[in-house]
Amino acid sequence: PRMNIGQLSRRTGVPIDTVRYYEKQRLLPPPTRSASGYRHYEADDVLRLNFIRRAKVLGFTLDEIRDLLALSSARDGDMAAIRAAAADKLADVERRLAELTRMRDGLRTLVEACPGHGALDQCPIVGALGGEA
Repeated sequence: PRMNIGQLSRRTGVPIDTVRYYEKQRLLPPPTRSASGYRHYEADDVLRLNFIRRAKVLGFTLDEIRDLLALSSARDGDMAAIRAAAADKLADVERRLAELTRMRDGLRTLVEACPGHGALDQCPIVGALGGEA
């Protein structure tokens, strides 16, 4: 069934402005238009928009999503390329997670070392950030 942009937005949870942005970025194909110029969308557009939304949640950039969409629509394609892209993203997320873990541990150490009262020149957090620790 055909739907307008508002109906597409409600069905996918993607704001109307974002739908328009994805069209400009060519992540969504240009919709058909009514005689009065209103956009009309189909079930394939819902599937594609859900794909984009879910890929974003997993940390894929719009450029990476564009590549995934191209790979997934290749008629003679193989899943190896999609798996490789997902594996690359997983490695990136694991690197970022390791960095966040290091940051958390460092901050925890600083917070635990600081009594939270007294003269600022004795603050272990200020000292560590200033390179004195």
